[in-house]
Amino acid sequence: MGRPVSWVAKERSWFFRMSKYAEPLLRHIEQHPHFIQPDSYRNEVVSFLKAGLRDLSVSRTSFDWGIEVPEPDADGHKHVIYVWMDALTNYISALGGFDPETDEFRSYWRTAVHLIGKDILRFHAVYWPAMLMAAGEAPPKHVFAHGYLLVGGEKMSKTRLNQIAPAELVADFGVDGYRYHFLADQRFGPDGDFSYEAMVARYNADLANNFGNLANRVLNMAVNYCDGVVPETRANGPLAQAAADAFDKMTAAMAQVQYDTAFGAVWELIRATNSYIEESAPWKLNKAGDAAGTAAVIGDCLEALRVVALLASPVIPGACGALWRRLGLDGAPEDQRLPDAAAWGLGPVGTTLDKGTPLFPRIET
Repeated sequence: MGRPVSWVAKERSWFFRMSKYAEPLLRHIEQHPHFIQPDSYRNEVVSFLKAGLRDLSVSRTSFDWGIEVPEPDADGHKHVIYVWMDALTNYISALGGFDPETDEFRSYWRTAVHLIGKDILRFHAVYWPAMLMAAGEAPPKHVFAHGYLLVGGEKMSKTRLNQIAPAELVADFGVDGYRYHFLADQRFGPDGDFSYEAMVARYNADLANNFGNLANRVLNMAVNYCDGVVPETRANGPLAQAAADAFDKMTAAMAQVQYDTAFGAVWELIRATNSYIEESAPWKLNKAGDAAGTAAVIGDCLEALRVVALLASPVIPGACGALWRRLGLDGAPEDQRLPDAAAWGLGPVGTTLDKGTPLFPRIET
């Protein structure tokens, strides 16, 4: 972009007969509707295929750097392989080649998912599957294309001086804050537009006010009202269904690489727990001398925090690990195995809590 085009009038080349694979590719996409995601990019590929495919030039003779074609052509010209031809085959050569008996090929290729930038969609969703079909192999399970990260509506560029330095953002927001913003607030698929102000707003709203404040609030009440000891969790407490719904929604969204929706489901559980605290008013129960009622509410909230720490740990592992330890739990969230660990009522009873310091102090600008 922005550079003069240099036209090559003529060049000898070997061709891959890609034109014969338009219909097979369309059938494959129809039979596997989630092969290309998101839907907007699948529709783009379908439109391209319906317009018809031309045979693909897969070698060059105008330069000699690259992988050489083993034999010269009939007129003695030496060819090198087109870079996208040999680059794509690295997905297979990295697994030891087309050998269905190798452990790597059996374990990885049949469930392969390509995460790619939208600018190379055609290579991965058209050229590469056609090459695999020609070799008698199945295409990858999914091709997921994502957009660009924009700043002020433009791609990052050295000349525009609009680049983002991750180290500077980590210094301001911490590793967890940085991870959360780019996994949960920048939708994976379309272009995302970054601004520092939006990152501060999201950090304060979700991490400081919701997640951090809930953890602070519940642990403080547990220390003040329950002597810092975890009470029993009711088997069918009011938050049990909210926790189950959060896990189900997160699992479904992660399968579709919808990170914002997945972690949004965890924040639904956080909001449900905050609402439950307001409705139950454990401070009033404690003031009225209702120790059992107070312990029941606190026990439910602590168990909700355990599930939150478990489900949110892929995106904010530092804070979730700290919360896990403050809840008196052994190990770390990432040591647990789903779905069993997400079942309601697994928090230990009688362990000592540590309220600690705020997990996410607010950022003032």
